[in-house]
Amino acid sequence: MLLQDRVAFVTGAGSGIGRAGAIAMGAEGAIVIVTDRDVAKAQAVAEDIAKAGGRAEAHGLDVCDEPALVAAIAKTAARQGRLDILHSHAGIQIPGRLEDVTAEEMDRSWQLNVRSHFTAARAAMPVMKAQGKGSIIITSSNSGVQYDREMIAYATTKHAVIAMARQIAVDYARYNVRCNALCPGFVDTPFNAGFERQMGGRDALEAYVSQMIPMGRWGTAEEIAQGIVFLASDQSSFMTGHALVIDGAECL
Repeated sequence: MLLQDRVAFVTGAGSGIGRAGAIAMGAEGAIVIVTDRDVAKAQAVAEDIAKAGGRAEAHGLDVCDEPALVAAIAKTAARQGRLDILHSHAGIQIPGRLEDVTAEEMDRSWQLNVRSHFTAARAAMPVMKAQGKGSIIITSSNSGVQYDREMIAYATTKHAVIAMARQIAVDYARYNVRCNALCPGFVDTPFNAGFERQMGGRDALEAYVSQMIPMGRWGTAEEIAQGIVFLASDQSSFMTGHALVIDGAECL
């Protein structure tokens, strides 16, 4: 197994890509700490991992509660004796142009899409440095390598998080701690509600996916999860500071 006995801490793991990644890492032998603001969803994912023969814990966690986020990561490392993988995934999608998005909405986007990842990585780094190895995966988006129409808060923060991941990568490569950004394209989850509203409804979104994505379809959460396993495992041992785009060539 690619992740046998490694400890993985995942935020926003109750549904969608976070859930699929947690399950995929569990299937590869990782001990998965499943966290989500909705503790019932986190528990359901942990149960799914256990039913498949894996090992998991579930905890309720709001990543905007910075003391709670830091404490959860520290407690995980102390309880497990190590922390090998951090997948900082939780985020938000707020649609709108410059004149449509309020300063409060931009602050909310920054808090979830950038600052929470900074806080999680900062909490995990001392543990990973001390053990001489670790993989930090921060979820950005293919919106971090292109410019979406009428999505100023989302695109701005997703570009920023790629820059942050690259800065962490160059600063900590000497400690054998890797940091990469995960950049999914369109996956059919409730997270796309902002894009759906911005595009004018479900039919318009479906038309965009079929006409504008060269592969002509949605990605699946399970396809993105394979990228998560790759970044978490030694298969990517010489990769750091990379923005791994998985989007059916939409951004090209």
